[in-house]
Amino acid sequence: MAVSLADLVATLDLAPAGEDRFSGLSPATGWRRIFGGLVVAQALVAMTRTAGNRPVHSLHGYFMLPGDPEEPIGYAVERLRDGGSFTTRRCVASQHGRPIFAMSASFHAPEPGALDHAAPMPDAPAPETLPSPDQIRSGLIADLPPSVRAYFGRDASIELRPADAARFARRPPGPHPARQSVWMRAAGTLPDDPALHAALLAYMSDMTLLDTALAAHGRSVFDPDIQGASLDHSMWFHRPFRADDWLLYAEDSPSAAGALGFARGSVFDRSGRLVASTAQEGLIRRRDRG
Repeated sequence: MAVSLADLVATLDLAPAGEDRFSGLSPATGWRRIFGGLVVAQALVAMTRTAGNRPVHSLHGYFMLPGDPEEPIGYAVERLRDGGSFTTRRCVASQHGRPIFAMSASFHAPEPGALDHAAPMPDAPAPETLPSPDQIRSGLIADLPPSVRAYFGRDASIELRPADAARFARRPPGPHPARQSVWMRAAGTLPDDPALHAALLAYMSDMTLLDTALAAHGRSVFDPDIQGASLDHSMWFHRPFRADDWLLYAEDSPSAAGALGFARGSVFDRSGRLVASTAQEGLIRRRDRG
């Protein structure tokens, strides 16, 4: 079942469940486990509600157990520090009496006039020149496996346009550079709420990132003999942005070893401003065919 943007935004509006406690639901996608980006986004929402008016500038989380999409998720926030410039929070997400995810986040009071520099945006085709999710699902790109075409139809809340979708073909020509670029945005107009835009970007940031580590081996997370799972996720927010405008997710993977793949991402807005950075390590294990 495709998730609409309204569905996703509704799941980010957590229900109060006591002092610094919140409850969240997973949208009905038909997946057997909760998408990691949703838990990151909901945990960020929970902590933001305890941080006053300060915007988030960084988060660091660990996935411990797969989430059950049929059960509510409990979020317990711990207030670690309220300083003159920074606010620090920790959040544990639990189901069935066990923690499934833990994340810390730091919130920073704006400081106008500070030093400012940023890396330039890499070259990438304009999003309008790339196949839309509907075109990918319809078979515009030859030899895409059904699992890849289905992926682009599962989440109608987010529009993804990979710069090189052809690499997901059944018989790729061989290893690729360990990098990829994907344009992404919320599939509709969002309210003017910076905290909501931050949560939506946190949600999107778990899409496609780990797959970059497999590109170097001519593989993808859609291959049936690859077991992939996010293990941790970190994110830094540098500048204001809108999650409903096109954002370029430039990703690379400097290392994969011991069934662990490491990937990094830089998020640029359409004008070329670096607005966020990400890092993730995940499991990329070959399944035993025997």
